[in-house]
This record gives sequence, structure tokens and C-alpha cells, in this order.
Amino acid sequence: MPIKSFNLKVKHKILPYKKTIKVDSDKSLSIRSFLIGAISNDITNVKNVLESEDVLSTIKCLKKLNVTIKRIKSKEYSIFGKGLGSFTAKNNLKLNFGNSGTLARLLIGILSTTPNIKIKVIGDNSLNKRSMKKLIELMKMFGASFLPKNKFKFPLQIVSSKVPIGIKYYAGVSAQLKSAVILAGLNSWGNTTIIEKDKSRDHTENMLLKNKDVLQIKNGKEKIIKIFGKKNLKSSNINIAGDPSSAAFFSALTLLNENSSLKIKKVGLNPTRMGFYKLLKKHGGKIKFKNLKKENNEMFGDIFIKTSKLKPIFATIKFYVNSTDEYPIMFVLAALTKGCSKFYGIKDLANKESNRITEMQKVLSQIGIKSVSSKKLLKIYGKGLIDCKNKNIFVPNLGDHRICMATFILSVLTGAKTNIKNFETVNTSSPSFLKIVKTLGAKFEIQK
Repeated sequence: MPIKSFNLKVKHKILPYKKTIKVDSDKSLSIRSFLIGAISNDITNVKNVLESEDVLSTIKCLKKLNVTIKRIKSKEYSIFGKGLGSFTAKNNLKLNFGNSGTLARLLIGILSTTPNIKIKVIGDNSLNKRSMKKLIELMKMFGASFLPKNKFKFPLQIVSSKVPIGIKYYAGVSAQLKSAVILAGLNSWGNTTIIEKDKSRDHTENMLLKNKDVLQIKNGKEKIIKIFGKKNLKSSNINIAGDPSSAAFFSALTLLNENSSLKIKKVGLNPTRMGFYKLLKKHGGKIKFKNLKKENNEMFGDIFIKTSKLKPIFATIKFYVNSTDEYPIMFVLAALTKGCSKFYGIKDLANKESNRITEMQKVLSQIGIKSVSSKKLLKIYGKGLIDCKNKNIFVPNLGDHRICMATFILSVLTGAKTNIKNFETVNTSSPSFLKIVKTLGAKFEIQK
């Protein structure tokens, strides 16, 4: 059942706090566990699933493709996998990906090499505006086709490849495209080779690593991933940790809020997701990781954060691949840190749920923060932790959860009177966001 639309009003600064919290489960891992479980043999059991809109969209799509999924109890599911190439669908079946670019790219990767698939795919208003050109070009290499021709935005029709053949792919910064190629390669004839210079998030590889005859990785100056097609996948038992991207927003709030400290329990600490934390530590952030453990090839542990005096942020292009989702909140940190912060190599942020560069510039300009954007660089001229109780921020309906969350943090740190339209979009990734910030002492008003 769709979540009802609501707007959020914020007008009070948050007070100092010393708290322990647990954030929502990792969205990337939750979506991948269902998709990979569905094409594995036997039953995959998953605990601590993120029950957000994006993950529920994943479950709905898989059920439409005749995959049996049982909810055992809250956050716990069993996926009855039928093996590679097992999805079946009537011609012109319609799949709705909702707001999820991850679901769209990864499931299209699977469907492109699944026999006899001819279906329509669509997303919500936000997802339908995003270009899928790179994905479409990659899946065409496997032999899939998309209609209408030369159209790169949803709605589209997919016609799967009749004889999918493995490809060679030089990966860029997108973990979603890399994952789509891996998943397409699993059901293709021959081998698929991925050469990765900049290592993007590797959850898909980690989840498949127990299948030694299916996937092999060679790490060196370049990471080489080999996928051996037409093999069987083993089922797994997966326990999902907290989402480091969700944790970043509470971490940022603590770094700048006076006399505050925060412990975030059992967060995923995969090295390919740590760009935000590495960057902030490098610029004066008091951040520590403790109680580290590894399970199913994924690292997790507790994050400890204290109020810090940050230096202006200098983010080279190498940080983008490991902190893509955290840039809106990093722009907030830059705005409230004295000096000029510089962000390089972020042009792909223009093709997220919204254009995250221009939309965050609009937000910051409303409290008098100057920024300058070019193809290579965004400069933000930070003023320090300013008092904005006489200023107003308005965020229209962008369908972008990260912009909503970042603006909320900006508002409670500065006291700016803020009106954020359609805040329910945050439920796509962080359904507990408002509940958590309330426990930290933030005040807000929900307007339905």
C-alpha cells in the first residue's frame, strides 16, 4: 500500500545530545539479497531486511515474475529460488520499479539474458526522468533489445536475448551498471570479464563469492572480475547490517552539533562504502570504528562520532565512487564549515533522483551560501555554523530522499524555517529517519 504524501516543517535548532542509535538496514544489500536469492537454487533466508519502499518494489516485481517469497516475521524473509533463467512472465507484463534505480538496473540485467522475456518496465515520476542509456547499451551487447528504439527513459519494453553471449566490460564509477553486467553474465554462454580501475561498491560480488566456479576476482592495480556463465548458484543465509549511507546523515549532524556524541550500532563498513567517513576523518572529523566483524564477506561494526572542528573539504574524483549517496549531506557540511570546499568529478550526480548538484545549490543559496559549479568542479563557500532563524528554506517535490534528508539536517543545525514537500520519499531508503532524529531531540511538524 503506497505511503501517503506529507510535507515537513522544521523551525527549531537541535540541542546537544549524547545518544546510541541503530539505523535502518542496508538498502543495497536488501535489494541484492532478493534478486540473487531468486536466481539461486533452493531457499535463501534473509534477516534484518530493510522494509522500505524500494525493497518492497523489489519483492512485488519478483512475485510478478513468479518467484515465491515468504515473510516469516518483521524484517525476515525466505526466497524460494528456482535457478538462473527461471523467471517467467506473460508478454507485455508491466513491472513497476517505483523510485529505485538499483532495482531497475539490476533486474534489467537479469531479465536481459532470461529466456522468452518481453515485458514493459516503468518507474515513478522521478525514475522515469533518469536516463538508462548506458544500461541499455550494455544489455544490447548481450543481445537484448529495447523498444521504442533510441528511447532511453522509462517506460520501455524489454525483449530478452535469444542467445546471450558473455562480454568484456571496462567498468566506470557505477556499481549498479557493474552489477547489471555481472547478473546478465551469469545466464550467458561463455565468460564475462569486467575490468575495474576505480573500485565501486562490491556487494554483488561479495554475495556471489561462495560460488567459486561462477565468479572469480583478481585484485591488482585493476580489479578483474570473471563470470562463468550457465552455472548453478548456491543459496545463502544473509543477515544485513545497518546502512552506512543512512548513518552518514546522523554522523554529519553530530560532527557539527555543539557538545554532542553518537554511537551507531552494527553498521555495514564495507571498504567500498567508506568514502564519506575517510574524507571527513581526513578533514578533522572525530570518527572511530569499533567492534569490527565479518560475515558473508561483508564487514560491519559500531561507529563513534563526536562534535568536531572541520576544515574545508577537498574531495578529489577518487572519493566519488565510494561516497556517491553522501554528497548532498557533504554539501551541507561544506556550507557550515568556514572556507572554500571543493568537490571534483561529481557530474554523475546530475542523473540521480534529481540533479543533486543544482538542487543542493538552490537549497544552500536560500540561507546565503554561495556556490559555483562547472563540469569538473563544485565550489562551496562555507560560512561556519551560522544562525538562520530569520531565513526560510523551501524544497519542492523532487522525489529525492537524499535532498530531503540533507535539507532537514541543514535546518536543525541552523534553525532556518524549512518546508520540505513530499518528505514521504525518504521512506524509499530510510523509513526510520524521523523516528531516529526525534530521539536525538529534533523537532518538526508533519503536514498531511
